[in-house]
Amino acid sequence: MTITELPVIAAVDGSSHSREALDWAAREAVRRGLPLVIVHARTPNRRSGQETQQREAEELLTQSVRRVSEIVPDLHPSTLAPLDFPSAALTSLSRDASLVVVGSRGLGGFRSLMLGSNSLATASMAQCPVVVIHNGPSDEDEGEAAEAFPDIVAGVAADESSEAVLEFAFATAASRPGARLRIVHGWTMFSSMLSGGPVFDRAAAAGAAERTLAELTAGWREKYPQVEVVREPVGGSAARTLVTASATAALTVIGRRKGGESLGLGLSPVAQTTLTHALGPVAVVPC
Repeated sequence: MTITELPVIAAVDGSSHSREALDWAAREAVRRGLPLVIVHARTPNRRSGQETQQREAEELLTQSVRRVSEIVPDLHPSTLAPLDFPSAALTSLSRDASLVVVGSRGLGGFRSLMLGSNSLATASMAQCPVVVIHNGPSDEDEGEAAEAFPDIVAGVAADESSEAVLEFAFATAASRPGARLRIVHGWTMFSSMLSGGPVFDRAAAAGAAERTLAELTAGWREKYPQVEVVREPVGGSAARTLVTASATAALTVIGRRKGGESLGLGLSPVAQTTLTHALGPVAVVPC
């Protein structure tokens, strides 16, 4: 199986959030021409025997396959029910996946939390991009919402870490006819100074940020000429801009630096704020 054939993985646990994730993953698999694998992790539990867990998992997965067949009849997903904790199972499976899709919260945990621990852990440790589905439109309204909000929004830094984010964002926009790609880059006078740019002239710093964005996107615009691109250098909080943009975006794309997972350093403050407070689907891309 080549990298272009690696599946989309949808995590399900019976919650409404995971059903939304399943719906989104099924449609995305069709857009990208990829297989779909539906995964339910059977959490080790002494109070419930493995046979009971296996039976419940099979019932849930059967229901999930049936749901997919109603949404995209031509897609024939496979299923897995590993005996492991959800984030550990999904992180392991992500090594051989194009995309992992999870709901923002599962059946457990506190309702007051905007992002569940399994979703956060998977997004922080997976080896492939992870899409976290926050509460969104109903099944009936999703198609209309996709047409009303076609934008893909990507938050980028002014360094090499942006390459993976841009690659994923452009490919996603290209798979959605009519989608516009908004590329957001936050800057401050302090960041301008650190990068060797203007120190006291705010207008000059803004101009430098615009040029940086133009340089970052130049090669990608040639590779994806069909994608309309809007560059948005933002003076101040990039996270606030990304959260606001997520309300009217088909997908918001942010990066996660590899290498700090074991220390809990996978997500930057901007990425964590965006992922936690977003009002729509967010893709977290290892870079």
